[in-house]
Amino acid sequence: MTNQVVRPLEGIRVLDLTVALAGPYASMMLGGLGAEVIRIEAPGGGDIARTNPPFVGGNGINFGAQADGEVSLSILNRARNKKSITLDLKSERGRELFLQLVEQADVLVENMSEGATARLGVDYDSVKQRNPKLIYASIKALGEPSAFPGLKGMDIIVQALSGIMEVTGFADGPPTRFGLPIADLVAPQYAVNGILAALIYRGRTGEGQLVKVSMLDCLASWVAEEHFDVFGKAGYAARTGNFQDRLVPFGVYPSKDGHVAIAAFHPDWLRGLLDALDQSHLIEDPRFSSRGPRLKHASEMNSIIEAWTRQRASDEIVLELLEKRGVPSARVRGPNEVLHDPRLHESGAVMNLTHPTLGPIEAVGMGLPIQFSKSTAQFDVPATELGAANEQIYGDLLKLSKQDIDALRSSGVI
Repeated sequence: MTNQVVRPLEGIRVLDLTVALAGPYASMMLGGLGAEVIRIEAPGGGDIARTNPPFVGGNGINFGAQADGEVSLSILNRARNKKSITLDLKSERGRELFLQLVEQADVLVENMSEGATARLGVDYDSVKQRNPKLIYASIKALGEPSAFPGLKGMDIIVQALSGIMEVTGFADGPPTRFGLPIADLVAPQYAVNGILAALIYRGRTGEGQLVKVSMLDCLASWVAEEHFDVFGKAGYAARTGNFQDRLVPFGVYPSKDGHVAIAAFHPDWLRGLLDALDQSHLIEDPRFSSRGPRLKHASEMNSIIEAWTRQRASDEIVLELLEKRGVPSARVRGPNEVLHDPRLHESGAVMNLTHPTLGPIEAVGMGLPIQFSKSTAQFDVPATELGAANEQIYGDLLKLSKQDIDALRSSGVI
């Protein structure tokens, strides 16, 4: 008899008090891994992402004002694998219902603004009295307490404060925003790691705990990986554009029809590259014979490579370098090509989105790029309408009668 394939986090219940991207992405990952995620929003919708264009409705995708019945594409992407309920946490009755849910939960995830959970009475110190085994994950932009009081920690603000902008772009250009909301995407990864570690700890000790993640901390830890302080003291620019000079040849070079990424810092790869360039003699040149001198003469080496790549198409370059000589190289692909790559759809890295009533739509969303040999995991349950799980959660989980639920709805509590 074979074991039934299950998701790794089946049996774990998560309360989701998140909004925007960083928090909802964390809770969605938990849902994709099999946890039961109960997403709690204020009646009418508390997530600002609900007003993010474009919107999807019966007339397709709309980039204008949101019409009745239209749903934000952001919500269709970020609210998958979650059960949506509504609850007014500002009301006394709403807080009591929430605490009853806390008693039956394993994990709570929130990313409210600083001080908001305390004002609502749903902070860790308050809820742990009702459930000491709860794992309470708090994602904040700038930490709590924040080192920048009064500053709203949007992704671009976090990027600016983290140093990542200052090291992105070309040396003679301005600091550059990363092309994705990287702070919003990195922080939830760390938060989920912390939650999983805390669940393991609870399994050993029976104790819950608070897990805190700051978007600023996460990005700053990444910036520290490259030792910019040491290179700065030696006179090297923090921004190097499309090149990583300490690994030269290592960069993105123009071709006749686009750009190609080449990594040839290994001696064998460098020999292959110079052979393709018909410049094999340069391997003995003291400027390029080892990595130290090459760092000092990076611009010269990059100019030699670029003069060759500009004369050839991207596919021709990859053929000469990768296929003939084993030198790591790849054509730079655009996002549209990547999002419609059948191999990435097959692996589950990206996937088509589904509207709760209209079915599949012409839009691609994030997938869960983790594969297990004995489990399954994916964001495969479409986002539902706001409050679609009210009857299930309040009736089946909290054992409220239909009359009680109707009364809560009439009074605006749910």
